[in-house]
Amino acid sequence: MNNFTFYNPTKLIFGKDQVEQLKTLVPQYGKKVLLVYGGGSIKRNGLYDKVTTYLKEIDVELFELAGVEPNPRLTTAEKGIQICKENDIDFILAVGGGSVIDCTKLIAAGSKYDGEAWDLVTRKAFAKEALPFGTVLTLAATGSEMNAGSVITNWETQEKYGWGSPVTFPQFSILDPVNTFTVPKDQTIYGIVDMMSHVFEQYFNNGSNTPLQDRLCESTLITVMEAAPKLLEDLENYELRETILYSGTIALNGMLQMGYNGDWATHNIEHAVSAVYDIPHAGGLAILFPNWMKHNLNVKPSRFAQLAVRVFGVDAAGKSDEEVGLEGIEKLREFWSSIGAPKTLADYDIDDSKVDVMADKAMANGEFGQFNKLNKEDVLAILHASL
Repeated sequence: MNNFTFYNPTKLIFGKDQVEQLKTLVPQYGKKVLLVYGGGSIKRNGLYDKVTTYLKEIDVELFELAGVEPNPRLTTAEKGIQICKENDIDFILAVGGGSVIDCTKLIAAGSKYDGEAWDLVTRKAFAKEALPFGTVLTLAATGSEMNAGSVITNWETQEKYGWGSPVTFPQFSILDPVNTFTVPKDQTIYGIVDMMSHVFEQYFNNGSNTPLQDRLCESTLITVMEAAPKLLEDLENYELRETILYSGTIALNGMLQMGYNGDWATHNIEHAVSAVYDIPHAGGLAILFPNWMKHNLNVKPSRFAQLAVRVFGVDAAGKSDEEVGLEGIEKLREFWSSIGAPKTLADYDIDDSKVDVMADKAMANGEFGQFNKLNKEDVLAILHASL
């Protein structure tokens, strides 16, 4: 494996009734708090009242930014930055899923930056400091609650990029499985696809001697696949929500990627798709990932065969690595379809009219991918296969 340094300062607080810890955690950072959340689901399920009650009990001055989009937009983050700068905010609390947390990360960094926040996303500037922030997670999916990464969409220019900095780790994240009970079935499906995709992005790498990392990735995938169908039939099952919630965090908190660099090409292509069409991120991943796999099967067939045998139970007897790997890819597609994930871009009424536009956006920073470098011709082939 490659030399590596692991760093993750986020305090993870996991379990039932842990939100009350806000009363001891938040005062460590100050009295002026910006509460960031999404479309209002936390008000419908009672979490908003619970959080604001705890904050009032510790006598904070509370400001709010509501309406963070599923693909969080630059304009929304800019509103939060303005609130922070105008009111000398001490601390930001994100209550929601990965989109709310991603938006909060840009607000936190942008509030300490004199230039345009988009500079940080496009890496024209690097975030050297940020306001402290914490999270109360409501959706198992992105792992943003325990990493420094963020994805932001500039809808005006139809650009969507991932970015991050060591200063954009949450100070703490509170994960209570009960707070995910009211996540609807479709969003639960998307979360399952998202966390599995994160594992795949890391599994396909050019590292060597990574037997433990491989097994960690494989066991995470198996655990999710065992729990997912049961959860979709019983959305308020605490044990199943608990398993999926923890799996989403493990999938992208850095632990699986020690000793190598993951690929991340499929995410880059999906960002281009959802920048143009604003579709659910995980929906795009469900469509694209099997086609990325097929396109890259011949790069290292043994890698795909290992996944197929260990995770999808493919019988390798008498078959080539390519045949075993392809069978595994088909079983992934079958699994995602079985839980209700989309299969083609046509499921979102996307045709071939903007394929070239999406490919150009994916190629904005040149060839990409760690497992196999992709050029525009590769991207076009994957997109056409996904129609």
